[in-house]
Amino acid sequence: MEIEDLVQAAREAQEHAHVPYSEYRVGAALETEDGTVFTGCNIENANYSNSLHAEEVALSQAIATGHRGFARLAVSSSKRDGVTPCGMCRQTLAEFCREGFPIVCDGEEGYEKYTLGELLPNTITREHLE
Repeated sequence: MEIEDLVQAAREAQEHAHVPYSEYRVGAALETEDGTVFTGCNIENANYSNSLHAEEVALSQAIATGHRGFARLAVSSSKRDGVTPCGMCRQTLAEFCREGFPIVCDGEEGYEKYTLGELLPNTITREHLE
């Protein structure tokens, strides 16, 4: 899949967002190593701590169907402001993705590319818990 197609899938996922409080739509498109794409959108809840983030929704769907290898992630917001995954989503991604995992963030004039390691250096890993 071309990177533009993955970004477009993230943009389309925003359409399904439930954002009655922030009105800030976020969509994510996660590509697995075999080329399957899972999308997610943010789902807000009046109890903010129960809200779901687009990245974790996409990752959860992929995990629930047996995928464990991931190629890259695209994230887009309705404001096209170059939104990056939040710290919680970065840590969740780090459970399943390597430090060099590419993350593409949709902006008004194109997109920025990061690696998970750039966005979350010194990640908490399984080795820290042993």
